[in-house]
Amino acid sequence: MNEELENFVVIWIWTVAAMYYCYSAVAEIPKGLWRLLALLPIFFFLTVLPLKLSSVHLGGPTTFFLTWLCNFKLLLFAFGRGPLAQSWNLIQFTYIASFPIKPRSPDRAPPPSRDALMVPKNVLFVIKVVLLGLIFKAYEYRHFMHPNLLLAFYCIHLYIELEIVLAISAASARPLLGFELEPQFNEPYLSTSLQDFWGRRWNLMVTSILRPTVYYPVQSLFAPVIGHKLAPLPAVVATFAVSGLMHELIYYYFARVRPTWEVTWFFVLHGVCVAAEMAAKRSLRGRWRLQPAVSRPFTLTFVAVTGAWLLFAQVRRNGVDEKTILEIFGLLGCVKERASAICWRSA
Repeated sequence: MNEELENFVVIWIWTVAAMYYCYSAVAEIPKGLWRLLALLPIFFFLTVLPLKLSSVHLGGPTTFFLTWLCNFKLLLFAFGRGPLAQSWNLIQFTYIASFPIKPRSPDRAPPPSRDALMVPKNVLFVIKVVLLGLIFKAYEYRHFMHPNLLLAFYCIHLYIELEIVLAISAASARPLLGFELEPQFNEPYLSTSLQDFWGRRWNLMVTSILRPTVYYPVQSLFAPVIGHKLAPLPAVVATFAVSGLMHELIYYYFARVRPTWEVTWFFVLHGVCVAAEMAAKRSLRGRWRLQPAVSRPFTLTFVAVTGAWLLFAQVRRNGVDEKTILEIFGLLGCVKERASAICWRSA
């Protein structure tokens, strides 16, 4: 574990050095092909760095932050686009590039959340943390659980832990950056459709980076061929396919086994379904709509069932779920041990 922590610290030191190179040297190169060529070593560097980590809870977020989000932000930066194209100081540039955050425009108010729960966000966050703690406790009895119940716990665990990790990264960045940030999640359990789930509620940092890097270019490519009305459909499928490939890469960092492409097919399936949903909405033009009491459970059930079928199958087959749980138990045991030692000294 000590070696893992040392590797984690070293990786982030090298990341800061790489961002300094991008800020001080690459930014001076005219945007376009030459800036892109100057960034190629950084793309490779940020892709291989997380391979030094083997734990899920350190390796997972690091891979997500650097290999996916940071590389995609730098790709936009190469052409003078994206969040890094604005005038930032070195600290701001490094944080925005390396963390799953997006500055909110000063003239843009946060959009009102449709059908939001009438519960303060801080209270809701505490409820989620308590729920996650209860799931951790329930994992002690996982060998006696029905597999479907365990999969349900995995789904809730994934959502809450991911939201907490992203919230911590935003909370650490906000006081140093001095400006407001875009929300990272928007209560995905309130989704009334797949388009609502993926486009407006789930992991909005990924959504915000995939739109300019994949969706808009593919839409522009297809618009002259099939027209502006139909161009969003292949753009959506392409966006989900790229997301699937990046998730497949993250899964490889977890398991270090040959990909089975189940994760990619999960996102391709959802991309096709979202495209079909968009086409159906356009053809119906609001004449018929499911009530939220029906559409919400239907949407969440579809996500959960397809996730259990394609997302978690590889995780369970390769023992990543058990590895994750053992890491949690190890961390909680370490915290209890340290807390007991502090209490013993104070007594």
